[in-house]
Amino acid sequence: MADTQLPQSAQFVIVGGGIVGCSVAYHLTKMGHRDVVLLEQGQLSCGTTWHAAGLVGQLRSQPAMTNLIRYSTELYSQLEAETGLATGWMECGSVTVARTEDRMTMLLRTAAAARAQGVEVQVITPQEAQDKWPVMQVDDVKGGLWMPGDGKANPTDLTQSLAKGARMGGAKVIEGMKVTDILTKDGTVAGVVTDQGAINAEIVVNCGGQWARQLGKMCGVNVPLHSAEHYYIVTEQIEGVNPDLPVLRDPDGYIYFKEETGGLVMGGFEPDAKPWGMDGIPDNFFFQLLEDDWDQFEILMENALIRVPSMAETGVRQFYNGPESFTPDNNYLLGEAPELKNFFVGAGFNSMGIASAGGAGRALAEWIVEGAPTSDLFAVDIRRFANFNNNPTWLHDRVKETLGLHYAMPWPNRELDTARPFRRSALYDRLAAKNAVFGSKMGWERVNYFAEDGEKAEIEYSFDRQNWHVNAGKEHKATREAVTLFDQSSFSKLLVQGRDACSELNRICAANVDVPVGQTVYTGLLNERGGYESDLTVLRVKAQEYMLITGSAQTIHDADWIRKNFSDDAHVFLTDVTAAWSVLSVMGPKSRDVLKKLTKADLSNAAFPFATVQEIDLGYATVPANRMTYVGELGWELVVPVEFTVGVYEDLMRAGAEYGIRDAGYYALEGLRIEKGFRAWSRELTPDITPIQAGLNFAVDYDKPGGFIGKEALLAAKADPGHLKTRIVQLVLEDGAPQLWGGEAVLCNGVEIGEVRSAAYGHTLGAAVALCQLDAPQRVTAEYIRSGAFEIDLAGTRLSATAHLRTPYDAKGERPKTDG
Repeated sequence: MADTQLPQSAQFVIVGGGIVGCSVAYHLTKMGHRDVVLLEQGQLSCGTTWHAAGLVGQLRSQPAMTNLIRYSTELYSQLEAETGLATGWMECGSVTVARTEDRMTMLLRTAAAARAQGVEVQVITPQEAQDKWPVMQVDDVKGGLWMPGDGKANPTDLTQSLAKGARMGGAKVIEGMKVTDILTKDGTVAGVVTDQGAINAEIVVNCGGQWARQLGKMCGVNVPLHSAEHYYIVTEQIEGVNPDLPVLRDPDGYIYFKEETGGLVMGGFEPDAKPWGMDGIPDNFFFQLLEDDWDQFEILMENALIRVPSMAETGVRQFYNGPESFTPDNNYLLGEAPELKNFFVGAGFNSMGIASAGGAGRALAEWIVEGAPTSDLFAVDIRRFANFNNNPTWLHDRVKETLGLHYAMPWPNRELDTARPFRRSALYDRLAAKNAVFGSKMGWERVNYFAEDGEKAEIEYSFDRQNWHVNAGKEHKATREAVTLFDQSSFSKLLVQGRDACSELNRICAANVDVPVGQTVYTGLLNERGGYESDLTVLRVKAQEYMLITGSAQTIHDADWIRKNFSDDAHVFLTDVTAAWSVLSVMGPKSRDVLKKLTKADLSNAAFPFATVQEIDLGYATVPANRMTYVGELGWELVVPVEFTVGVYEDLMRAGAEYGIRDAGYYALEGLRIEKGFRAWSRELTPDITPIQAGLNFAVDYDKPGGFIGKEALLAAKADPGHLKTRIVQLVLEDGAPQLWGGEAVLCNGVEIGEVRSAAYGHTLGAAVALCQLDAPQRVTAEYIRSGAFEIDLAGTRLSATAHLRTPYDAKGERPKTDG
């Protein structure tokens, strides 16, 4: 029975009765919370959920996301027994086929990643693919993958079953009640207003699907998503199609198939998508479809006829054109909004809502109850976007591309082309004139590498070495042997000021930041589990003022984490000053010589030690210079006011000419840092990895007064012999030819025990280098590393590698500290 009465208040109010909202309600009740109200403006599943195709594929590019879907499949398989309502869940498996050699390489990479993540997978021949899916022809197929654990579900039934489970746990599910406003007080959500009255709430969860962006706008929260049309057809019955038929994906044709009542559901993701509804989604768009668009569908139909020729003689029972919401990067949006306390979002599921809803609903419920994510969710964390990502024109153009990329080849380093150039540094035009090839990070245009004169300034994608390999190698070599300049202006810069700035930051940072003015501290920001929420550099510029320099993608995330952990009564203020400062990194053994020509400052070790920051004269400009390195060489990060940037750049290039100075990009930077073994946040450093496991225990001060967030967890981990079964290690391939990209499986003595988190070609070491997370059956000690035979599975080929706990390049870290 549906509830109809709106209570005056509730601890949790969930807006939206699609599969995600019902999953959040279900999981909150499973955690013992009964004061849960779910509001749906129409009927359950009436928005996007009801017309979803219901495919459940387990594997995602990140282990954390795969784990959520693995949980979904477990939940769906037992939900009917718990609630008595069928879910249509069927573990029928899935077949994915490849039409090209490149796609087959991608599937072999996928198989290795699946094995590393514990997902059952089998590489199959065209004939084996046809045996599992007899109604297709395979003359043009190179091979495929069989994943027996994949399945399908009935989205509407599944939603009703989750809703019933939530009601059984005490939740109220109220249909036909539209939310018209969000109540707030003192920066915190206070409840919602409906067309039938208001309800006060401690926590509001926005699971509004296509309406989630509009709901966010009611209370100043950015939910960057855009609807696009998504098509599929249901055919009449086809001979040979039975209910046990696996799901079939043919990504080279942009299409998928599943069985339905003896016929086929065939849909897909056309490469040039059609956005919809930017002027607002109609309120009463319940159980509705858009007009058929056979012209837009034509590319999918053509490919379907190639794969299943008998469809040419088969009638179409129904054409579905159901809009759904897509995000700028094809990952969904989860978590507490940084703009409004206790307002959570679960939306933008990009045609993956059915597969993801079980795990995402549980993850969001845990986040709500615990006050922080309980696992590594940065790939879907709403804080990966900023307010400018919610611009309607930008969203419209970007979402056209991201929907089209659903089945596109996921090339290593794939860059998005639409809605660019976007954010530009002061040097953008100067670098573009030098044949810079730009990538995009958090909207910033950043140089990936520089093309030589006469070369096309564009990336040619491949799973092997790409066309920039030699160019990045020259930039790498120049950094190791002479001097290079990196424009790292996209770094996030956060100013923390106030009487309590020192004591507050010291509790939030794992290292001791109560240091003399002018000192620089590398530190992690840890969660209560001792895992990394970020790693960054802290510059003490005044007694009551710090500048924090952190990764480009982390501005919103890190600022939010720090603000949330400030004491309520502390005299402390955080300001994002990213746009005010450029960062020009002058790196390499000749960097001191170049700077000396422009400054009167003493740059010797005695006067300007490593890990210190000083304001120096540089040509006509006065700039803070931070003696720090992310490439493992002598160098300074110059923090330059934007208005002086062009002048400083011109001076540096002029002064550096005699030392062979050259511009360098992020591909070289990545190779240099991986070769040096430097960890990066969201790659090696995640909310599930501690400094002990990362080999960064030296950057933790266990004895500082007042302690720090995560200290108890780290002390417990130190005492736990099993803690080091998980560890970050460096692997260097023995063969200098192959190219690694990340995501490959790592084997020890023939058994998968981990995956590559970051990889690049180490031009100094002469081979590909990988930073890997091992999850071994025993403690990963120096002896374990020495005695094991390590391999990396590259698209089905096992490559021998040497493991290192400490990088073979400048193992003692002496090069950045050379004197002169």
